[in-house]
Amino acid sequence: MAYPYQITSLEQYHNDYKKSVEDPESFWGAIAENFEWRKKWDKVLNWNFTEPKVEWFANARLNITENCIDRHLKTMADKPAIIWEPDNPEERTRTVTYARLHKRVCQFAQVLKNNGVKKGDRVCIYMGMVPELAYAVLGCARIGAIHSVIFGGFSAQSIADRLEDANVEFIVTCDGAYRGGKDISLKSIIDDALIGNKTVKRVIVYTRTRTPVSMIKGRDVWWEDEMLHAEDQLELNATFNFPAEEMDAEDPLFILYTSGSTGKPKGVVHSSAGYMVWTNYTFVNVFQYKPGDVFFCTADIGWITGHSYIVYGPLSAGATGVMFEGIPTWPTAGRFWDIVEKYKVNTLYTAPTAIRSLMSYGLDPLKGKDLSSLKVLGTVGEPINEEAWHWYDEHIGKKKCPIVDTWWQTETGGCLISNLAGVTPAKPSWASLPMPGVQPILVDEHGHEVTQKDEDGLVKGNLCIKAPWPGILRTTYGDHERYRTNYFATYENLYFTGDGAFKDAEGNFRITGRVDDVLNVSGHRIGTAEVENAINMHAGVVESAVVGFPHEVKGQGIYAYVIMNQKHGDDEQSKKDILQTVTRVIGAIAKPDKIQFVTGLPKTRSGKIMRRILRKIAEGETKNLGDTTTLLDPAVVEEIQKGKL
Repeated sequence: MAYPYQITSLEQYHNDYKKSVEDPESFWGAIAENFEWRKKWDKVLNWNFTEPKVEWFANARLNITENCIDRHLKTMADKPAIIWEPDNPEERTRTVTYARLHKRVCQFAQVLKNNGVKKGDRVCIYMGMVPELAYAVLGCARIGAIHSVIFGGFSAQSIADRLEDANVEFIVTCDGAYRGGKDISLKSIIDDALIGNKTVKRVIVYTRTRTPVSMIKGRDVWWEDEMLHAEDQLELNATFNFPAEEMDAEDPLFILYTSGSTGKPKGVVHSSAGYMVWTNYTFVNVFQYKPGDVFFCTADIGWITGHSYIVYGPLSAGATGVMFEGIPTWPTAGRFWDIVEKYKVNTLYTAPTAIRSLMSYGLDPLKGKDLSSLKVLGTVGEPINEEAWHWYDEHIGKKKCPIVDTWWQTETGGCLISNLAGVTPAKPSWASLPMPGVQPILVDEHGHEVTQKDEDGLVKGNLCIKAPWPGILRTTYGDHERYRTNYFATYENLYFTGDGAFKDAEGNFRITGRVDDVLNVSGHRIGTAEVENAINMHAGVVESAVVGFPHEVKGQGIYAYVIMNQKHGDDEQSKKDILQTVTRVIGAIAKPDKIQFVTGLPKTRSGKIMRRILRKIAEGETKNLGDTTTLLDPAVVEEIQKGKL
């Protein structure tokens, strides 16, 4: 067996779980011995959820890229690390071996150095899904710079906010990106984001779409020119090696922005050592990865799933991964199945939203497709409904592939609750058992553990975690108090996930969704306050309130109640204008699915909007709206109900 810490039986899972809870230091210390360190740790774990402060592998020294690339070169230099499938199936694919990955990452690290990037500097990466995105991420890690990848769907304003928050001085982007046959002008969006910016010194631009771009003298440089120069420099070095910067275990590896319950996105910070150990451990165990298997994670690297299960987890395990530039339905709804057949994919890891979308096309796109290579299926981003689970099981896995229903978050670094493929039991639409090292607890609104079962024999409560795991976030960038209040202040000595859950008699967990003002749309978290702020920027809007409602494809849709300052007589045009405003401020990902114009919102006498009532109306509830007598104007509820879309 290639991985001595791979769990291979239910009995071993229970034994390992017990050890990980009773003596986490010796458990994780033993697993960490399987990695390469410049200096070993003084202590495996220091933690305090009150301050809060978490340290894993204190004072150890390492560089994560040596564990993701260099250590594999002796035995698998010619093994594919990344197989790249372009958006257009007619375009040439690329296979990047570990040797080629090493060369390109070293080259790009030299490019960063040549352009003034130093250890600890923040580098924003805003690129399409091309191998160069992986080179940029790993190049930053090699030089000790902190990367902050921004998903290509975010607007110029969203990027500008993130650049300012992280005090970014360097940007890596593309001229454009292809997605579903469309050309997205990334560089022009970056140019818009940089209007008025005083901190960015350099923009490195990779040529992908040959879209005409504006290159500002002294600020903008071409990726290709910089890489050629770096190649000349490194060729003087017989080993063509850019020495990896020695990092402390707790040095930040990256910042990834995620929505919270306030309008301002928060920069989640992950460390070097703990994140490395956690992504590797969960990758090897959840998916039961075997050397030589082909792993296809369909996510974008702009999200945490791509960070953990396209880049760091698979590469640190010496795996072969497929990286896909496109979308599942272009040019046909059989694109995923073409890729599985083409590369003989063994593990497919995708989102319930994608599965539900593909279900809507029926079974024709599956005809004639050879999916016999598949051994494991996985889902990520949101709870999967039973109908989609059974469709996935029957038509994609042919009832022979275990499905891992993984629950985790940007903040957790990797899977926290999931069955292990073929090792621990699966239960349709249940995330099932916690990973070793993860100690979940269900609490009531006062923070007391819930033990009382309902009539179905289930315990229900708010999902918290009692102790840290190696992949836990370390802070929110530049604002440690926000870290404390967001995750540790709600309940004493507990990490609060923001999700509700059920637990059954066997200890399986089923996630029921967010319990705060955050929506889970297509597996991506969007704060209601963020969307409201964007809607309210429209000149004609007086006030708005945003809630979630059940959506058959996205899981959760965005329903906006909007008060306009005057009637133009054209509601449809006003809706289009509002959608355009949201797209400009946040990005198309946050556009409301439904906009209902109202004359008032249900408010208490103190002015608080009763979103609970609005949520029930959006969900189609007509009777059990709760007590409305405390509202400033109870009549407004009836009016909203009549106008429901």
